[in-house]
Amino acid sequence: MLESALKDQLKGIFANLNANYTFDIHVSPEHESRQELVDLLNDVADSSEKLNIQITDSKDLRFSLLKNGQKTGISFRGVPNGHEFTSLLLALLNADGKGKNFPDEAVCNRVKALNGPINITTYVSLTCTNCPDVVQALNAMATLNNKINHTMVDGAINQEEVEALKIQAVPSVYADDKLIHVGRGDFGELLNKLEEQYGIHENTIQKTVKEYDVIVLGGGPAGSSAAIYSARKGLKVAVVAERIGGQVKETVGIENLISVPETTGSELADNLRTHMSRYPIDLLEHRKIERVETEGKNKVISTASGESFVAPALIIATGASWRKLNVPGETEYIGRGVAFCPHCDGPFYKGKHVAVVGGGNSGIEAAIDLAGICSKVTVLEFMDGLKADQVLQEKAKSLPNIEIFTSSQTTEVIGNGNNVTGIRIKDRMTEKERIIELDGIFVQIGLAANSSIFRELIETNRQGEIIIDTHCRTNIPGIYAAGDVSTVPFKQIIISMGEGAKAALSAFEDRLHGILDTYK
Repeated sequence: MLESALKDQLKGIFANLNANYTFDIHVSPEHESRQELVDLLNDVADSSEKLNIQITDSKDLRFSLLKNGQKTGISFRGVPNGHEFTSLLLALLNADGKGKNFPDEAVCNRVKALNGPINITTYVSLTCTNCPDVVQALNAMATLNNKINHTMVDGAINQEEVEALKIQAVPSVYADDKLIHVGRGDFGELLNKLEEQYGIHENTIQKTVKEYDVIVLGGGPAGSSAAIYSARKGLKVAVVAERIGGQVKETVGIENLISVPETTGSELADNLRTHMSRYPIDLLEHRKIERVETEGKNKVISTASGESFVAPALIIATGASWRKLNVPGETEYIGRGVAFCPHCDGPFYKGKHVAVVGGGNSGIEAAIDLAGICSKVTVLEFMDGLKADQVLQEKAKSLPNIEIFTSSQTTEVIGNGNNVTGIRIKDRMTEKERIIELDGIFVQIGLAANSSIFRELIETNRQGEIIIDTHCRTNIPGIYAAGDVSTVPFKQIIISMGEGAKAALSAFEDRLHGILDTYK
């Protein structure tokens, strides 16, 4: 089933396994995917004498990963092909303590402190690019805490179950039958939700204080650039972020990063991490910032896990997040007809009528993509004209199943209690309202600055962007802002990178001029 070149790669990947592992397969002799699963796991097992399979007849299709004959807490109900093949490989490496996706010690201790038992089920699509991040994070948690069990479920093979749960977006994560997460997510976000639901053993979490010359909040293009430029000056630098890569990680294709004709958000995020790792930068990922305060000339950052980080210079590069409609019904139907990622959730609406709210580049690109899947796509733009590039507008208008309405304000998401059935819009020219009956709504209305936690400390504008001068300085000495979180015009990756460098150089200049006290 696997190509010979890939089999050779697997032999290298699993050459140093310490424990013995078994794919404990339970499958019906009549299941249409039985042979596909057995062939796949046989090919993987053939790559190491430490791996083997055992098969038991069952009513369905599933397998668990055993370590030296004992359960690891990791199971799959499906054939982990496509994007989930990496999840299978990482599950083995994680169980052997070799997975490179493990977070740092402080975050691992938070996982170990979770109260259990916790039984987690993640419903995925093998074509979803966001699903593996969630599956791999939860598998890693299962290896860190023996009270956590995690099962990946392929929605295509378990269609009746998906329909019974009324799942319309992936990944959908259930913890003990309670839906706790839908859509893209990372290790820190998922851990926060599990801590909220299950609590932790407080006495196992140690409160720590670490001191630096420069602290960068955010690990996207601006934050990475700021950290590298600061580290190159010989300073002690930390990056505190929910995830390295930030918002860019959710971008599928990037074709305007000068000198790099084409890349993906995931590849760029990996490259940012690799570049920062060349320097003595502390990458403190999966942190949720709880407070930012000043103590004299020092800035103190406190996280939800009890850590504190202190430095005289603070560079805020927290970026922006997808903006929501903030209309009745939207929150209620997220994951049940309201979606934000056409690439992941589009297949759920094959042959159906959907709306795309937003006429910028992301909205029109989404409409074009969805037109190849859906029977009809309705684009709703608030302004009097579309904001997308002309080439995208022309492509959308050439497709027979795309209709476009401008001057259209969304006022309500309508549903039947289970899923979306329509959208209420108001014509801004005539003030008349009408309801469009449809099956799904993809929200693509741009980004909002991630600045809420700083607004009582530093000046922001009406849109929530941090106000900066031409050198990225804010109104508080020693606090700088760069990238999409700031007032810099044109929210582009290449601009964010330049702004991050500028913020770092400004901080260093202020240090030389005695504006910043060192922590020593």
